[in-house]
Parts: sequence; structure tokens; C-alpha cells
Amino acid sequence: MSKMVQQLANELNAGQQQVSSAITLLDEGSTVPFIARYRKEATGGLDDIQLRKLEQRLAYLRELEERRAVILKSISEQDKLTDALTAQINAADSKTLLEDIYLPYKPKRRTKGQIAIEAGLQPLADILFNQPEQDPQTLGAEYINVEQGFADVTTVLEGAKSILVEQFAESAPLIHQLRQHLIQQGYLLSRVVKGKDQEKNAAKFRDYFDHSEKLKGVPSHRALAMLRGRNEGVLSLKIGAAPQSEKNALADSAEQIIQSHLGLRLNHKAADNWLKSVIQSCWKKKLGVNLETEQLGQLKEKAETDAIGVFATNLKDVLMAAPAGAKTTMGLDPGLRTGVKVAIVDNTGKYCDHATIFPHAPQKHWDKGLRTLANLCRQHKVELIAIGNGTASRETDKLAAELIKANPELKLTKVMVSEAGASVYSASEFASLEFPDLDVSIRGAISIARRLQDPQAELVKIEAKAIGVGQYQHDVSQSQLATSLNGVVEDCVNAVGIDLNMASIPLLTRVSGLNKTLAQNIVSYRDEHGSFSNREQLKKVKRLGPKAYEQCAGFLRIGAGDNLLDSSGVHPESYAVVERVLSQHKMGIGDLIGNSEVLKGLNAVDYTDDTFGLPTVTDIIAELDKPGRDPRPQFKTATFKEGVETLKDLTPGMLLEGVVSNVASFGAFVDIGVHQDGLVHISSLSDQFVSDPSTVVKAGDIVKVKVLEVDINRKRINLTMNMNEQPPAPGDNDKPQDRAQNKGKPEGRNQGKKPSNKNASKPKAKAAPQNAAMGNAFADAFAKLKK
Repeated sequence: MSKMVQQLANELNAGQQQVSSAITLLDEGSTVPFIARYRKEATGGLDDIQLRKLEQRLAYLRELEERRAVILKSISEQDKLTDALTAQINAADSKTLLEDIYLPYKPKRRTKGQIAIEAGLQPLADILFNQPEQDPQTLGAEYINVEQGFADVTTVLEGAKSILVEQFAESAPLIHQLRQHLIQQGYLLSRVVKGKDQEKNAAKFRDYFDHSEKLKGVPSHRALAMLRGRNEGVLSLKIGAAPQSEKNALADSAEQIIQSHLGLRLNHKAADNWLKSVIQSCWKKKLGVNLETEQLGQLKEKAETDAIGVFATNLKDVLMAAPAGAKTTMGLDPGLRTGVKVAIVDNTGKYCDHATIFPHAPQKHWDKGLRTLANLCRQHKVELIAIGNGTASRETDKLAAELIKANPELKLTKVMVSEAGASVYSASEFASLEFPDLDVSIRGAISIARRLQDPQAELVKIEAKAIGVGQYQHDVSQSQLATSLNGVVEDCVNAVGIDLNMASIPLLTRVSGLNKTLAQNIVSYRDEHGSFSNREQLKKVKRLGPKAYEQCAGFLRIGAGDNLLDSSGVHPESYAVVERVLSQHKMGIGDLIGNSEVLKGLNAVDYTDDTFGLPTVTDIIAELDKPGRDPRPQFKTATFKEGVETLKDLTPGMLLEGVVSNVASFGAFVDIGVHQDGLVHISSLSDQFVSDPSTVVKAGDIVKVKVLEVDINRKRINLTMNMNEQPPAPGDNDKPQDRAQNKGKPEGRNQGKKPSNKNASKPKAKAAPQNAAMGNAFADAFAKLKK
């Protein structure tokens, strides 16, 4: 364990005691949010990001230890385990290296080399390797064994070759050397499968029909695009030499490495040509094939990790988006032929009323729809109108604008809301239980309204993958994706805290220490006994034991209960600290909470003891100053430009306001209100070099953009956030994706560095292929996902 703790401490740049304490807490059943918030003394203040990484790496290292033990036992049972080999196995710090070492001892199916050894050809192989001056033909004739299947010199020499090839291919140092060579010098080569280029689904991969780039520099989105093309049978992928080099350059250099590693000097001795064939077979039939498969697998693994990271970042931004607050809200789920579904929820999110109007074609009952909406707004005292951003959203937005203009006394505010995943919620088991008598379309309108009030509380009701802010989410490991996204949801929910008396079962399920059963039991207790008046009552909930209470209590808030502290993030276990403060200053809790003058005068050290250290007391004082503070930003809305409703309304140079709907590794997608998100390429996010789009924008941001190009036929919009960037001249014959491709990574020393000042020119770019084309492919996938 100490070795593992030391390694984790180095990776996290933390102390071994911090890591050891965190591991103990995790093993005892504490959650990451609880440890990060309420066990800062034990962990030295490790935050949720560090703890998530620790949790993930701890699982990997424990699996590594388990595998190490299995390998040691296997080799020991073969009576081949030496002290040196044991030390080598114990020193292996990755699963890959561990498997390399184990390869010669791993039980295998009967191979050609083993058959040759059984026929007595091992001495021949050893002689030809150690004494290359010996003539293979002459020596081989002495080992002919008809009964064992080696009836002539040719088959004998092939058998001896198989023996050496298998021996060389099991050398861990050689494998490591060749692996590094492949990583540093190899190119990923993508080619269209013969006859597949004309198939319907092939067009989206045409940028990869004849594509190559350095293996170690392939970004995740391009790797996933090519891997998808291979999975669909359109592309073939291999690792080879640079396109401009000689055909066998990579193989030749790999064979030279093998020769040097074996210490062979091939200079016209009798067995030299035979040994050359051994080396060639070792690379082409064994090591080259195995390492190519391994590297393509690792490319996929890294691309998946990056894509999952992008999804996790976007999901966090969406879940932590600003809530509009407790206001009566009308949700509009736009539609044409089927009409606009209308639902109203009160300031607590409780469903009140619904209707369906048909203001758009073919019915065109515009005025009737306006009257219906106005009457509903007056009847329920509606303050906000949430409009889903799907089909007919701009037409419905225009309807809402006319409603507001015609009824100024209602003081309405309209907001466009993403409806990604709303249909998933509408058809879910939870929605069916909550609204058994309502049509799924009305449930969707309710969800849209609630999303405006509190995005987080509503979005937790659906599977995170359905929110639609991912990058190639269907091409990555679904188990790893689910684990990562569940962690994000848990962190976000607990960072905000929830109202114990209003929270839904899905929201309660995400609270530290709770699960679906306990969440259901809390709601059942609430239904039977009424609202909770204090946190202590949680202990009466069926199956909610001391550990669960410890984990969840601080994140569950009670607004108007018996104890004002129950509305804050102060954990019940720390109430004694607050009582000491109250006793010293001779005041009630109502006089202390929010009293900045008194709280800022407190010295946290005065209230520490063996149980509550300085970090905890400092947090308590901060929480008392702003009890139950919401870490989410202030609510604000984007204003779509009047008259710009479809792609045909866009013109190059037009300035617009929009909402960032998604962030990928190659740029950001922005909803500008024309039913098709535009792409701001990574090079257009700023007037300075940007290596990671998430450092500039996040999902939900309101941004100003300029239209660069519009391709109506392909439904593609190129945007820029750099107001100095100009649309291409009318006579520019470059294709949009060709121009965007020239916005690649800077060369040489400039790579990854920003210009020295804002007025500096952008770094010179090299052709970083397919960034824009890949963006377009993702745009197509994203558009389908939103539908």
C-alpha cells in the first residue's frame, strides 16, 4: 500500500498522508463530495477534482496489483520465478509493461515454434543464431525428421525460424524499444476500402479516404472519426511510414532495431540471409502486427478518454448553469402540424395547467393562440416563458414576442431553452409516475418550463448521456462514460445542495450517501408525515442509517425549519462549533446568520479543537455569512436577432448573439436561433492562440459571434468570436473546410504558446488536416442528436 500511496501522491502533487487518509475515507464508504467538503483536515484540502482522479487511479493500481499477484503465482507454479524476475515484475508500473514481462511465461496454444522444438530443432536454431558462419542448408539436412513433419531442409529451416521469431517476439526490452519507435515515427494511414467510396454513408468520411498524420499527434475527434469509419466498413486503418518516405521505411528501421538489439552483424556470412528472413518475419508476422493492434487500441482508448473528458466538462457547465429561480413559468414545446404544447408550473415547479395551440401552418390559428396564452398567463400570474429550441422554435419565439408586446402589464420575459433529452424524460418511468394522465408531449412542455427554473433539478431526471453535450459519445466505452458522468452529476448536485422538502426522487438519488431506495423512502416519509422540520428527522427514514446520514445531512437543506442552521451547508456534526460562537457572543442564531460584521471579526483559530480543525471552522464562518449560497452564476439570457430565423437569413459579416450549446476539442457550437448550430473553429475563438476551447468558452455561455460563411445545402455555418476576422472574399475559391484546415496548430517553438500580446499576429499554421471537416461531421451528428 505504501508504494501505491507514494505513487498517487506524486501524481496528485500531494502529501502521502493526504492520500492515505483519502483512501481510508473512500474505503470506509465516504463519497467524494463529502470528503471534499467535510473532511478537509484529514485530506489536507484535496478538492473534488483531485479526489476523482485519486479514486480512478486507485482502482487502476489495485487492478494492477491483483494482476501482478496472478502473474507471480503463475510463473512460480511453472518453477521459473527467479529473484531477478520477481524484482522486474514488482517494478512494473503499468499493465502494458507487466504483460510484456509475462509474455514468455504466458500459457499459449501450441505454436509452430513449439512444434519445431518438440521435433528437436532448437539446437539448429541456436547454432545458426550464434554461429552464422555455418551453412543453413548443410546443417538443416542433419535435422530432417519425417515422422515429426519436417521432411526436407526447407521445412526444417522454417521450423528453426519459427523458434527464433517466437523467442525474439517475447523480449520485453525489445518490445518496449519498438513500441517507442512506432509511437515516435509511425503515421496513422487511413484509406477508403475499395468499392466503398460511392456508398451512401461514405460521404461523411471522404476527408479520410486518403489521409495520413503522425500517430502521436492525432487529436481525439479525428481518431474517433476514423475509427468510426473503420467500424462502418468504409475505411481501413494501419500504422506505417510517412507518405513521402520510401514504402518500407518504418519496417526497415524497425528491423534494424531488432538486429541491433540482438547484436547481429550481418556481413556476408553463410547464415546472414536466413537470419535476415528471421528478423523480417519477427517484425512483419509478430511484433509489427501485435504493436500495430496495440497502438490502434491505445489510440482509441486515449481518444475515448479525451472525448469523455469533453463530455464531462460540458455536462458540468450545463448542470451548473444559472437558474431563473422560483417564478411561475409557462413552457412552450413548439411544433407545426401537431401544434405548440403549453404547460404551466408554479414557482415550486408544480404542474398547474396545460393547453395546445395551433398558430403555425397548416392551421395558422395565430390570434386564437395569442388569446389562449394571454388568458393562461393572467390566470396563473406567469412571469417567465420557456420556449423549446426545436422545430418551429423561432416561429413560436415570434409568437411569444407578440404576446409580450400586446400585454405589457403582464411583465413577461421569454427565454429560449434547450430541449435536448426532453423527449427522454417525457417517456421515462418517472414522468409516467409523476404525470400518469398527461400526454408525453405535455410532459415535455413541463420539463422545458422546469429547466428554465432550475436546469440542474430537471436534468438529473434523465440519463446524462441524453443531454447531448458529448463528442462521439456513442463511440466510447459506455461504462467509463457512465462512471465519469455520474461523478460529474454527483459533484454538481452536492455543490449546490438541495431543498429536502421539494427535491424529486432523481435529485435525491444524486445526493452524497443516498441511492434510489433511500430517495424513495425519504419521499414516502415526506408524503406520510409532511415536510421535514429538521435534519434529525432523516434518522427516522426507513433504512437511512448513521453512515448515510453522515454523508447526506450537510447537503440537504430545510428552508423554514426548527433550526436555521438546517438551511445552510453547515453539517449537523459541526453545530457545536456554532453554539460556542453563540455562547461567547451571547446572541441567537438568527442574529448571527448573515451578520457579516460579527462574522468577519471572528478568529477561526479560537474555535478549533481536536475534532474541528481550522479548515472546517473557516468554512463554517463563511457559510454563516452567506448561508445556502448558490455557486451557480446569475441568470441572464441571449437575444436572438429579429428577422434571422433560418440559414437563408444569414449573411457573411453579420453580428449575432448566441448561446454556446456544446464545446468540442476543435471548437465550440453556438445556437444563433436558426435551427442549426454554427461552428466557431478553435482558431476563431480568440485573437490569440487557443490550445483548449474550454479555457475560453463553456456550454451555456452567451457570446457574440460574426458569420464567416454559410453553406445552405450542407446546413453548415462557420462563425468567429474574433471580431477582427473577416469573411472570405467573394472570389475566394477555397472551400470553407480548406480554409479552416489552415487554422491548425502553430509550428515549432510557438506550439502551445500564446502570442506575447493581443495585437500580435496569430502563429503561422501548418495544415492540421480536417479540423473543420471534422467539425462539420460532428455538427451533423450533433444536429441528429438534438432531434
